[in-house]
Amino acid sequence: MTTPDSVTTPQPATATTGATTGAAPAAGPGRLGSLGPLGLVLAGGVSVQFGGALAVTLMPRAGALGVVALRLLVAAVVLLLVCRPRLRGHSRTDWGTVVVFGITMAAMNGLFYQAVARIPLGPAVTLEVLGPLALSVLASRRAINVVWAALALAGVFLLGGGGFDGLDPVGAAFALGAGAMWAAYIVFSARTGRRFPQADGLALAMAVGAVLFLPLGIAESGAKLADPVTLGLGAAVALLSSVLPYTLELLALRRLPASTFAILMSLEPAIAATAGFLLLDQALTAPEAAAIALVIAASMGAVRTQVSRGKTKGLEAAGPES
Repeated sequence: MTTPDSVTTPQPATATTGATTGAAPAAGPGRLGSLGPLGLVLAGGVSVQFGGALAVTLMPRAGALGVVALRLLVAAVVLLLVCRPRLRGHSRTDWGTVVVFGITMAAMNGLFYQAVARIPLGPAVTLEVLGPLALSVLASRRAINVVWAALALAGVFLLGGGGFDGLDPVGAAFALGAGAMWAAYIVFSARTGRRFPQADGLALAMAVGAVLFLPLGIAESGAKLADPVTLGLGAAVALLSSVLPYTLELLALRRLPASTFAILMSLEPAIAATAGFLLLDQALTAPEAAAIALVIAASMGAVRTQVSRGKTKGLEAAGPES
């Protein structure tokens, strides 16, 4: 995702700033970098969505809240070990920012997993993407963004069968709530990245989210979370959905323009639908497929609009050649 000035779509705090994406720098840049930047971004998207599909299969064992608790806990442990963030020397404002970032992260994950427990993965990600899309459209204030907003709303209308009769309304509401938290996540991810070096802020925020969510996971699942199989699957979800994609996207952003990155991230709903089909046997109807295509088109269009706006501002700032 990017900051409000450069539209985005899926995956948390990875495109906001280079500092935030530094989640797990220990992943052998030489070998992974050989994929090429486009391959790295696509691999990260596949990792995230297949991690989400794996989480759905884990829910009968650990519950939605239990899965989120395991994901945040394992990701926090890995990131803290890799980043080893410094705890001293930060102001009260710094800590306030990272705590809010952690709360937002926990809420985003919790709402999203509540959604995928009730509706298919593809539609859930499509509805979630509307949060960042709305943020970018509102931040831009350009007339063309009304077109992108209309396309997105048409997609939502199709996805809901003209009134969400085809989707569990509670699941759809959770997905929309996750989207709202995603938009907030973008804002606080950027602020945290400015206040903490490298990925220190991300690691600390992940720890905050894990501490906040662990009691909820224990309350829902109790001793089930200590089952070795459940722990192993939870660790796999954390690695696929958090640690690995952050690493891949960090490497990609070193050689890929943020605008291109954001456009590629707009494909997340399609990747999610593919993962749902292959791993969860969640086939899409024709209206659902059309809805996802409309939201992807709206996201890409919004990104292109922001890129064009940025280039125009750059030319105006440069002024006439002397």
